[in-house]
Amino acid sequence: MLGKLQHEAVIDVPANVTWQLFGSLELGRIVGEQLPNLFEKIELVEGDGGEGTVLNLIFAPGLGTSSYKEKFTKIDNENRIKETEIVEGGFLNIGFTLYRVRFKIIENGEDKCIVETTIEYEIMEEAAANASLVTLQPLIEIVQLANNYLLHNKNPK
Repeated sequence: MLGKLQHEAVIDVPANVTWQLFGSLELGRIVGEQLPNLFEKIELVEGDGGEGTVLNLIFAPGLGTSSYKEKFTKIDNENRIKETEIVEGGFLNIGFTLYRVRFKIIENGEDKCIVETTIEYEIMEEAAANASLVTLQPLIEIVQLANNYLLHNKNPK
């Protein structure tokens, strides 16, 4: 069974500045520091932020899963697209065969952009009920955090 969820949010910062954050490891650093309700910590397992980079996401207690590893499978600087896939743990332990997150940064005038967030997944038929666990809410919180961060730090590292 295939599934897809999508959300768009306006960020009050130019697309190129927003991409500097989303296209790098910096986003994981600030999320790990500033969203303790979601993440206990985010660890770099391997890589430098480019394709092939692997992060270990350790969730706050009580969120239903303790951790999973995700791999950066696509970093497209020209089109401002970053894709990650879970490669160990998390949704893969409950019948999902694919769980992909995509951030796409779209220009929206000189001083704004749109962050299009997409979750795509495949799940085995016998685990189809677990598809109800997929939610955009954590990603919406990450985009809101990014907007606030960028408004106060227009030159991310």
